[in-house]
Amino acid sequence: MTLEEKRWLNEKKFPNWQKLPDGGRIYWLEVKGKHGWRARYVKEVDAMEETLKFYQEIYDGNGNLIEIHEKFPMDKGHREVEDG
Repeated sequence: MTLEEKRWLNEKKFPNWQKLPDGGRIYWLEVKGKHGWRARYVKEVDAMEETLKFYQEIYDGNGNLIEIHEKFPMDKGHREVEDG
């Protein structure tokens, strides 16, 4: 698969993205829950669109980040975010 094909697929799956100074990108997709909470799926790639990191962020109804679940390169399970 070419770089352009990889980039096109990532842009299709993740409608939000930001270029990084090193040529990589951060892609994300937000999913709203039934009770005001939301999840953000984040994929970080290098300049060749190879995945460096993939994780899920969970936000409460007030928009506060409360939990992170790192899934790649190693599944570390859910980790609560401490205040301040």
